[in-house]
Amino acid sequence: MVSITDKDFNAADDSVYQLRLFVAGTSSLSMRAIKNLKEILTEHLEGRYHLEVIDVHQQPLIALNEDVTAVPMLIKKSPSPNRKLIGDMSDTAKVLRGLGIK
Repeated sequence: MVSITDKDFNAADDSVYQLRLFVAGTSSLSMRAIKNLKEILTEHLEGRYHLEVIDVHQQPLIALNEDVTAVPMLIKKSPSPNRKLIGDMSDTAKVLRGLGIK
């Protein structure tokens, strides 16, 4: 599990996005999802997110507890509502809609 924090944040602040990206090792699809998501977050949520990248091979119990059925899968834990997005995060508009960002 890799935890990426963009600057300092206050976890009690609803505007801070708590995200988990589940990947399968260093596959090209997983690496593309990480790259695409980081670009989107940097552009649209600078300083307002906490991203955990979790390898399902190394942390299978976390994936099981989160009901991960496909990878890559992004789970938005907060702010509400919780959402799950599947894929390489290349469709920026779809990712922004899933995160609730206009």
